[in-house]
Amino acid sequence: MSVTPRKTASRARPVLVEEDEGPKSRIRQLNEAAILSGAERVFARAGFGGATMAQIAEEAGVPKPNLHYYFGNKADLYRAVLDRVLHDWLSPTDVITAEADPREAIESYVRTKMALAYERPDASRVFANELIHGAPVVGELLRSELRRTVREKAAVLDAWIAEGRMAPLDTTHFFFTLWASTQTYADFDVQVRAVLGHDSASPRARKRAIEHVLDLTLRACGLQRD
Repeated sequence: MSVTPRKTASRARPVLVEEDEGPKSRIRQLNEAAILSGAERVFARAGFGGATMAQIAEEAGVPKPNLHYYFGNKADLYRAVLDRVLHDWLSPTDVITAEADPREAIESYVRTKMALAYERPDASRVFANELIHGAPVVGELLRSELRRTVREKAAVLDAWIAEGRMAPLDTTHFFFTLWASTQTYADFDVQVRAVLGHDSASPRARKRAIEHVLDLTLRACGLQRD
C-alpha cells in the first residue's frame, strides 16, 4: 500500500491518498521526502519539544494521519530527520578516496558542504540543536557511523600526507574545523547577516563566503588552486 498526490482547492501542495503500489514506490519516496523536509523546518524552528505533528503536517502540506502512516509518531519522525541530515552530510565524503586528486576532492567536499549550509540551513540547525542538548537521539549514530567515516577519510588524508601530496596536519581535527567553518553560515546566519547587512543573502556574498572557506582550507592543506 502506498500513496499518490491529489490536488486540493485550498493548497498548492499535494495531499496524500492511498493506492495500491509497491512498499517503496517512487511516489512513496517522494512523499516521505516531502514530510521529512517539512519536519526539518519545523524541528529547526521549534525544537523537538515545541514541534507538533499538526505543525509538521501543515508545513509539509499533507493530512496529519499520513505522518503517522509513514513515521508512526513524532519521536520516530525526529529520528528519521536527523538520520537523513547525517547521511546527506557524510555522503559528500565519498569523493575522498586514495585514488582521488587531493585538491579536487577537498574542493568538491567544501563546495558541497557550503551548498548544504545555504540551501538547507534548517538541516544544520536541527542537528546542531540535537548536539547542544547532548545528542540524546543520535549519540549512538555519532559513535558508530560518524566515527567510522571520519576514521576512514582521515586515513586517506594521512596517506596523502605520507606521499607528499598535501601538507601535514591533524586529519581528524581537519574535519571538525571544516564542519565549523561551513555550518556557521547556517547555524549562525543571524550573526553573519548582522555583520554583512543587506548584502548577506546576495549571490555575490555567497560566492565570497565559499571562496574564502575554500581558500583557507586548501591553504591549510598546502594545495594550490587553479
